[in-house]
Parts: sequence; C-alpha cells; structure tokens
Amino acid sequence: MKAAAYTPPSKGFPDALVEQALDDAMASATRVPVLAISGLQGSGKSTLAAQVVARAQARGLRAAALSIDDVYLTRTQRQRLARDVHPLLLTRGPPGTHDLALAHSVLDDAAAGTLRALPRFDKLADERLPQAEWLHLAAPLDLLVFEGWFLGTPAEAADTLDAPLNALEREADADGRWRHWCNAALETEYPALWQRCDRLWFLQPPDFSVIPRWRWQQEQHLQAAQPGRSGMTRPQLERFVQYYERVSRHALRTLPGIADRTIALDAERAIVSVR
Repeated sequence: MKAAAYTPPSKGFPDALVEQALDDAMASATRVPVLAISGLQGSGKSTLAAQVVARAQARGLRAAALSIDDVYLTRTQRQRLARDVHPLLLTRGPPGTHDLALAHSVLDDAAAGTLRALPRFDKLADERLPQAEWLHLAAPLDLLVFEGWFLGTPAEAADTLDAPLNALEREADADGRWRHWCNAALETEYPALWQRCDRLWFLQPPDFSVIPRWRWQQEQHLQAAQPGRSGMTRPQLERFVQYYERVSRHALRTLPGIADRTIALDAERAIVSVR
C-alpha cells in the first residue's frame, strides 16, 4: 500500500491556512471544486492536501486527495516510450510520463458524481497499484484536492532548452531530444488538465538548492513506512532529482505569477509569507 504522506518538520500547516484553502476552493462556482496544490518535491503539498481533506470532512463535506504521481504511466508503458522515443522516459516524473487520459477520467467522474475509486501508485515498486488496491469512495465527492510537483507550470520557450542544465542532461541527453520532447508534452498535453483546476495554490521553496535535501527526507520516510523494501540510495536520489530540475526551476520562475495563492517557505519549510 502507498505510504502515508510525508509531513514536514512543522507537523503540518497552520489551521488558519488550511481553513483559507478550503474556503477558497468551496467558493468556486463548480459543483465539485478541484483545489490544485502545486509544490516542488518535499515541499509539503501532500501534507497540506491531507489537512484540507480532513478539515473538509470535519465540516461534513465528502473530500479526497489525488496526486499527479498516482497517474503515472505504468512501467510497461514507460518501457515502450523508452524504446520508441528516448531511454530517459523510463523514469517516472517529467512531463510525458503521466497517463493524462486516466487523470481526465477521474476528474470527469468526480464532476459527474460517479467517481468510486482513486488510482494509487507504489513508488518503491515503481508501478501503479491494481484497481483492487485503489482508494475506494463510499459516496460522490464535494471536493477533490489535486496535488503535484508541477501543477500549473507552462512550457519553456524552445530556445532555452539547447544548453544542458545538469550532469544528467549533459551525459544522457546531449542532443536535447528528451528535454525537447518533455517540453512539447508540457506545451500541448498538460494545459487542458491545468484548466480543470478551479483554484491553484503554490508552495514556493526559497530556491531549487533545498530540493535534493527535502526529497531525501521524503525518501527516508517512504522507506521507513515500508520496512524490508529497498528504495533509492542518496546518490541515486541526487541523480533522480536532476530529471525534475529543469521544469522545477521553470515552475519557480512562473508559478508565483500564475497561482491564486503563493505560500513562500524557508529552507526548513516554515512559512515566510502568504500572498
């Protein structure tokens, strides 16, 4: 089963902020609002999503959370992309490695009141869980909280992709084919999904340099929650984070101007400002 959401050192976000996020979502004219919480790896977006869901349920609302991580393509599908397009596409995470048809189907069913289960992905097994192990819902939802590391992020200008950004791009994508393919997916395939979010909240770290440390803490939590199962080593994780670096840096540049609300965090995830 999927491990519990990683909780930042503060043990969660302030009640007033959680209430504000819930009120903002429910003020939408949509029958079943979709509150999107975007934040780079380890920023606490899963924690905030869980808190909003819990607060909604305390009010008597039927709410649940979905992560964009839960709609990754299956390993077989990514193996096909790795063979046909670029070997780096075996690794989950970057734009183009999600099952967008599944994501839209979930949102369609939520809006229609027919959603009965939410997909789940096992990160340690690197595979989507079978439907029997999805989160089953007893009744139609009043609110869906949708969280993910790059929700709402637009594509980059093509001419910014030419120079490699890190060792991964220099060594495994020297000709830029992988990053151009991912950026094209972000430009053409993801905007329709972003447009289905009624509110967008962004958890903004001070800069990208904190992300490897935050993601390592998250990895340790995942492994501790599932003893006996192997996860990534620190060097493997440092390499893994490089798959996300380009889009993450672009999210930091663009999302504060796009999001309905931006929560600025310091290096220990304490809230610096809300705007």
